[in-house]
Amino acid sequence: MAEDVAKPASGEAQAVDDKTLEETLRKYDQESTFRTQLGMWKWVVLAIGTALTAFQLYTALFGNYVSLIQGAIHVAGAMSLVYLLYPAKKAWATRPGVPWYDVVLCGLALWTNFHIVSNYERLTTETVIFGFTDYDFGIAVAGILLILEATRRCVGVPIVVIAGAALAYGYFGSYIPVFGHAGLDLRQLATESYYTSRSIFGTPIQVSSTFIFLFLFFGVILVKTNIGQFFNDLAFAATGRFTGGTAKAAVVASGLQGMVSGSSVANTVASGSFTIPMMKRAGFRPQFAGAVEATASTGGQLVPPVMGAAAFIMAEYTSVPYSDIILIAVIPVALYYLGLFFSVHFEARRTGVHGSPKDMLPRFAALLPRFYLVAPLVVILGLLLAGRSPANAALFGILTALVVSLFRRDTRMSLPELGRLMENGARAALPVISACATAGIIAGTVTTTGLGGKLAGGILDLAQGQFFLILLLTALACLVLGMGLPTTANYVVTATVAAPILVEFGVPLIAAHMFVFYFGIVADITPPVCLAAYAASGLARSNPMKTGVTAFKLAIAAFIVPFMFVIEPELLLIDVTLAGFVPALATAVIGIGAIAAGLIGFRKDGDSLLQRLLLVGGGLLLVYPSWVSLIGVAIVVAAIIFGQVQARMRDTKVTTDV
Repeated sequence: MAEDVAKPASGEAQAVDDKTLEETLRKYDQESTFRTQLGMWKWVVLAIGTALTAFQLYTALFGNYVSLIQGAIHVAGAMSLVYLLYPAKKAWATRPGVPWYDVVLCGLALWTNFHIVSNYERLTTETVIFGFTDYDFGIAVAGILLILEATRRCVGVPIVVIAGAALAYGYFGSYIPVFGHAGLDLRQLATESYYTSRSIFGTPIQVSSTFIFLFLFFGVILVKTNIGQFFNDLAFAATGRFTGGTAKAAVVASGLQGMVSGSSVANTVASGSFTIPMMKRAGFRPQFAGAVEATASTGGQLVPPVMGAAAFIMAEYTSVPYSDIILIAVIPVALYYLGLFFSVHFEARRTGVHGSPKDMLPRFAALLPRFYLVAPLVVILGLLLAGRSPANAALFGILTALVVSLFRRDTRMSLPELGRLMENGARAALPVISACATAGIIAGTVTTTGLGGKLAGGILDLAQGQFFLILLLTALACLVLGMGLPTTANYVVTATVAAPILVEFGVPLIAAHMFVFYFGIVADITPPVCLAAYAASGLARSNPMKTGVTAFKLAIAAFIVPFMFVIEPELLLIDVTLAGFVPALATAVIGIGAIAAGLIGFRKDGDSLLQRLLLVGGGLLLVYPSWVSLIGVAIVVAAIIFGQVQARMRDTKVTTDV
């Protein structure tokens, strides 16, 4: 069995050194601002991290506790680790040790959550008659504040501001003239948020404490065992030799890695460390190379079966089986990446970027003996489609990954690496757990106060019944929220606030949730706050805003596809018929290709503005499967003919001049 497989442009990958990667992550990814010198506290982090991961594996194998206890233990482990790992200010991350006040906060995080575990019966039964004690109230307030501060440290300020606004809305509701409500007193607000399964320990944390943690742990194993590198090699072997091959390979590899990473920025930096230098070396402009990586990495969270972990929450919210959701997601994500492939191909043609030499690419012959490394993903997908629970599928995927990693020296982990694997699994989950807990506060307030219904009615009134305007307003709301929230939290908020608006207007439930899910994710590549593109620009040494605008153009399919599957649900395989599905898919593919050609251009000698406008206009009409698409076909054909005529006229002029 061959132990060495050619790494794509391995020498060039070193152009982005470890220091640059760390600086880029710390600048653009809040999740990467953890302490680097823990001192003796590293053993406490190891113990708590290992215990948290062991608890998750134990409950996956033998069954979960009741939701409030399961969630409290889950949050206790995560919040205590956040205070040990994440300083109050980014600049303090390199200071040695852990300050005394963070140790105290770590202990309080454990105490406030284990108060729920040790008093579960009383808190859920006796308090209905006798009410909560002052001590219960104090614990609830402390627990809420600890969660908000932990989230600020490892996720960022925007989500905390939104959660704070939600709590203020709950308390001051009777004073608000627009969308007001009766108002909740402070004791009711705190205890409702902390001691029920409708707020902090609601659906997001329930799913995080059962499914999401295990899939994040699975992603950690793929990285630590280098199994993920096999997918990179496979991508470069499949596409590297074609026109613009380095960029096409980056699209495939980053999409596969982004599926399990759950973070657009982190995946952009991890994959971009070698794909961006390769694309630049092949001849792509720096801002284009960065934009390709950012767009592909962001789209990874739309790729089934994992879909960045938010899909598990979607299954709970919609009551659609998870196995159905991963099938529903196939066509939209295929259109997303097809649009990106079109853009890359047209840019490569326009700029004359060819494929990579064979000696720089992995050989299929060398990869064949390693195909067993896809077994973990096959096991997960097979079990999900067979009807097993996501937790069960993830557990067997983890076991399969650990087993297959033993067969090769370059995938086998050493004993110290195995020892830290449990801790690394817990570390990877901290931002997601924090975001889910804080998003639960927002979702709980929206539900308790009836704000969701009020907002839905307000937008319906504002749009005056115009369906397309409602879609635009909802999409804009999701983009704005997505600019400040991580993917999972963004989906929780938009699913609570925005999705019901579309459902009320007659959009199928799963289509409405997929719509808000898409627009929440692409916020990471939407200017002006496009963090994934900014992170990529740091590696590409390009202008951040130019990289963001280019990423926006490359991801144009992501902004069009959601409108398509809302208008034509058959693209989500809802009530699908052959007569309806084939025309809808065909016009979508041609339309996305035309739009990409119009935005990027595809001729070396340049494309006229009129031709590009015709392609974009015709493409937009094509994505609407009706008689309107016939007009789109006519416009696209006219644009192509117009371009051919212009090209011949230029050639004739050149010949005449000679």
